[in-house]
Amino acid sequence: MDQPTAPVPPPGCPAHHSGGRVPLYGPEFAADPQAYYTYLRHYGPTAPVELAPGVEATLVTDYASALQLLQDSASFRKDARRWRDLNDGKIASDSPVVPVLAYRPNCMFSDGAEHLRLRQAITDSMARVDSHRLSQSTERISDFLISQFGARGSADLLGGYARQLPLFVFNELFGCTADIGDRVFFGISGMFDGINAEKAITVLFEAVGELVALKRAKPGDDVTSWLMQHQAALDDEEMVHQLALLLGAGAEALVNLIGNTLHRVLTDDRYAYKGGLIEEAMDDTLWENPPMTNYAPHYPVSDIEFAGQKLAAGDLVLVSFAAANTGPALSAARQAGSNRAHLAWSAGPHACPSKDPARHIAVAAIENLLNKLPDVELSVPEDSLTWRPGPFSRGLTTLPARFTPVQPVHRPATQNRPEAPASKGAGTARRPERTGMWSQFLNWLTR
Repeated sequence: MDQPTAPVPPPGCPAHHSGGRVPLYGPEFAADPQAYYTYLRHYGPTAPVELAPGVEATLVTDYASALQLLQDSASFRKDARRWRDLNDGKIASDSPVVPVLAYRPNCMFSDGAEHLRLRQAITDSMARVDSHRLSQSTERISDFLISQFGARGSADLLGGYARQLPLFVFNELFGCTADIGDRVFFGISGMFDGINAEKAITVLFEAVGELVALKRAKPGDDVTSWLMQHQAALDDEEMVHQLALLLGAGAEALVNLIGNTLHRVLTDDRYAYKGGLIEEAMDDTLWENPPMTNYAPHYPVSDIEFAGQKLAAGDLVLVSFAAANTGPALSAARQAGSNRAHLAWSAGPHACPSKDPARHIAVAAIENLLNKLPDVELSVPEDSLTWRPGPFSRGLTTLPARFTPVQPVHRPATQNRPEAPASKGAGTARRPERTGMWSQFLNWLTR
């Protein structure tokens, strides 16, 4: 009788060069991650992977095992100061994955009572967001972005729309002035693009620090002020780190959610825009092409056996939301059950606290774009599209599209307008010139 053969590594997978570990980086992985996940499953519920050269981790690829890990706060902790390889100097300080995995004093990297305190402040503050107001804000910003390219009849819907809209919405939601918003925009964009990321992070944290100081002096009707007023009594450092987490990590996931859903709508006839299948397209995207693919870093408290694999205290363990969502055992259960039982928002005590506003923004952004550009279509062959490399998230580099040119949007005379920043000095001194992207939006909105 023929013996079963071992799965063949996907093309370009140099697992034998990584001590048997499968690399989750490079153009080959970006081009076809599902081939890698299929290969990884032959190891069992967990698999040995490499996140960047020299950065080893265990990846959970099984749905049930992922849920077990995400809900077991006794055996696994989130505090990255437990990461043994980093503490032992095995990870280079300039490794590209260190800024994403290294400890920061925010709710994502905290445990126990401290996590509960920080997370409750965030969830209570985000719960105060008015969905109607958020829809209006998203539509205004969508109109502005469409006005920048609509008359041309073509656009990169990733760089010119999906990547920018969340940042504009967040700037308004968190009460940024033009100057602060421009630097927040620069910082987060730099982190996305990986261009001078160290400088981008510095600019982001400095801008958020100024936002905290501004709201201490002059609170407003915004998430920053609500977070500041919460009974958790966050100090300035805690405020800066929670806001940087919400702005940075939230925007990255939202950019990819909008871009990946638009990609699905434009490349699959099942989602032809007839009465609105956006919600269905988004749910299918969250199942099969989630914006965050491999993350939720955890560290065993002690040596442990998990899902048949021996783990040592301080090992880095990640959850593959993308692999868990697409496992063969889930296909029948998904058809029979809820279309929203995926792990794209994570699960357990560290599940995404902002999934409802994020979904609301993404749906409104896609609906408004398709309403304004009803005949939009890809302007390049689908197989020519490329995906950004990296182990943690899934997003396109560009999404070129064409459509019938449209005239700029005419806005009502009055709107809920963000407050313009006051100029330095007294009296009627001239305001400083606005030059950044957020400033351009405020100029468009108030002219």
